[in-house]
Order: sequence, then C-alpha cells, then structure tokens
Amino acid sequence: MALEQVFTYSCTLAKLRSEPLGHLLDNFCDELLDQGFSRGTIRLHLSHVSHLNTWLADEKWKWEEHLTQSDIDAFYADYRLLCRHRGPLELHLRRNRLSINRFCKHLDDNGLFKVWKDTPCYESLLSGYLWWMKDHQHAAEGTLKVRRSSLVKFLNALGAKATSDGVGELMPDDVESFFLDIADKMGNAARRSMQAALRTFLRFCFYQGFIHLHLDQAVPTLRTYKLARVPRGINETQAQTILHSVDCGTPVGIRDYAIISILHAYGVRGGQVRALKLSDIDWKNEQILFRATKNGKDSLLPITREVGKSILNYLREGRPACACPEVFITGRAPYRSLPRSSTLSAIVSRHIEADINVSCKGSHAFRHAFATRKVAEGYSFKAVADVLGHRHLSTTFIYTKVDFNALSQVALEWPKEVLS
Repeated sequence: MALEQVFTYSCTLAKLRSEPLGHLLDNFCDELLDQGFSRGTIRLHLSHVSHLNTWLADEKWKWEEHLTQSDIDAFYADYRLLCRHRGPLELHLRRNRLSINRFCKHLDDNGLFKVWKDTPCYESLLSGYLWWMKDHQHAAEGTLKVRRSSLVKFLNALGAKATSDGVGELMPDDVESFFLDIADKMGNAARRSMQAALRTFLRFCFYQGFIHLHLDQAVPTLRTYKLARVPRGINETQAQTILHSVDCGTPVGIRDYAIISILHAYGVRGGQVRALKLSDIDWKNEQILFRATKNGKDSLLPITREVGKSILNYLREGRPACACPEVFITGRAPYRSLPRSSTLSAIVSRHIEADINVSCKGSHAFRHAFATRKVAEGYSFKAVADVLGHRHLSTTFIYTKVDFNALSQVALEWPKEVLS
C-alpha cells in the first residue's frame, strides 16, 4: 500500500485511513509519489487532508453526499480557530489550502466525485458576454481570458447587482468611481485592459436591453503617451553582474542561469522563454525558434555559444526527468512547465541585486537592455525589430530616445556668448 511507503506508525496509518475519506488516501499518496514529491512533502499534504477528514467525521458527513465549496469554507472557518501551528497563521492556512485543493483535484481527475463550487450570481451574465465577444466580435481565446479576469473584479464589486436585472440600476457615477479606484492601483497596460473590458461589457448589456444608458461612455479615458518614458533597461555591466551572481551549484541555479542567458542574448519576452519547447531547438543547424506572442512574429535565431552551453548544462545536470515538452520546468514536484510569465519574471527578479537601481526588475529589463545595446552598437531599427519580433517598426521607436550616437549627429552647437 502507498501509505506504508511514507508512514511507519500504525496509529498514524489508522488515523489516515479512517472514514469518510480515508479509503481514498492510498491512491492520492501513490499519485504524489509518481509526481516526484519528497516523502516529507507527502507527509505534510496528507496531514493537512486528514484535518479535513476529521472535521467531516465530526460533522457526520457521509461519503454518499457531495463535497461542496461551502463544506470546505465551513471547515476553514472552524479550523482557523482550533488549529495548532508554528509561525504565522495565514501562512499555515495557505499551505493547508494548497494541500486540500490538490486532493480535490485528484478526486476530480479520477472521476471519484466532483467538488461542486457555488456558482456566483454573475456567472450567467458573464458567460453571455464572453459568448457574445467570441461569436460577434470574433475575440481570440487569449482576449476572452483577459476580459474575464478584468470583469470578475468589476462584477464582484457590484455584489448582488451583478445580474442581468441588477445592472439596470447602474449609474454613470458607479462605473466612473469603480474604474478610478481600481486604475489607481494598476499600471498602464492593466488600465487599458480594464478600460476595454468595461466598455465592451457595458455595450453588450445595452444591446441586450439590460441597461438603458450608454454607460460605456462613463468609463474614463486616462491619457498616456507612448514615448513618454525612457526604456527601463539595465546596462551591460549590470547584466554581467546578474549573470555572475547566479549560483550554478544547484539544479535551480543551472536553470535560472540558462533563462537569464537567453534573455540577455536575444531580448525575447519572458513568455517566449517560458513557451520554448525542446523541439524548437535545432541543434544540428544551431538555430533556436522563439514563437510569436502578442500578435508579433516568430524569431528564428542562431544559438550563441554561451546560450548553447547553458541550455545543454541544464538539460544534462539540472532538468528533472519529465514528460513536459517545454525546456524550462519547475524546480519542485510536481514537475511541469512554468505556470505563467510572472513566474519567470520572479525568477529574474530574485537574481537582480538590491544595489542595481532599475525600476523594472523582471524579465523585460533584459529586453529593454538588449534593444538599447543593439541600437547603440549601430544596428538598424529594422534589424532590432526583427529580432525582438515587433510586427510594426513604430514599436521599436522608443529606443531612439537612447540612441545618443544618432542624436549627437543632429544636435545643434550650443550658442556662444559674443561680447561687443
């Protein structure tokens, strides 16, 4: 049995196998072992699940019933008051929730039963909007995902009004106040995304007859200027300092060094590095393919000596055995591709020392640095745009602001004072 591979004491095994969930834990334990979790981590996950099991038994919960999100929320409400833990309570609860979420996913994946989630009151309205965007506006899947994420914030703020009947009570001041409050906490890109989501959603509601005012016009326009800021890059000295600071004595360090080497050498986006597959590297022809993102262009580039060595070292010494097609995977079990671009930016940020004064400490800092470096070296904007994958040359124009060599050629001489 799987539990015997992790636990020794008979009393512990008896507690884990107690009803109502105990008969499921051997399969769950077996799955964790297959995914490469350490025995210490497996003990922790099963211990957290056993707390839920004990609570369900005290509540006289029967296996024939459906486990709902309300049941789990009620468990946490009681557990928060009764649990014994070391360290901060919120950290302990977050780890406990992670274990229970993993257990529920295991049950769902194996068709044992579905963990039914309470459907929010806005789900029907939101689903109708997303269907309208896809069917009538021909929105891409990525766009729909971003729109949903933005609108959930708005609909949660509406509360009970987030229904086809409730939105009829909305007034322009409500829309304006929400947007200004949330925009104050966002960057320019997130503001534009929220702005677009709100306007299209309110137009949808108007066309469907849910509202009778053109509330899309109540969403404020916050003016921004495309070339208003200097690129937020790092210089070559700082880039080399970051590369040399990575500890390549561990598998994670070997992975991080390979990632930063690619960002430095090619200036690609973090999402392109995250999506890089083993099949995208043509070792025979010494080429590497970065797939397009953000409606850009694919970039097929030669593998530099440094990048080739770093990737090979990672594949041989740092990458765990895993069926994932992506080159870079998580450093801890379960091994899988890096879940999001922010994960990769966090990896880079971890290696940027505090004394390096740069406003952007994620993967994009290397992208700006690459473009700035190539422009300063005299490469044409067309060549830089091709490597960066920019579809439109105008996107690369921001780097003209740091092309000091070109600026010096057109600068006027400083007027001298003439004494009469």
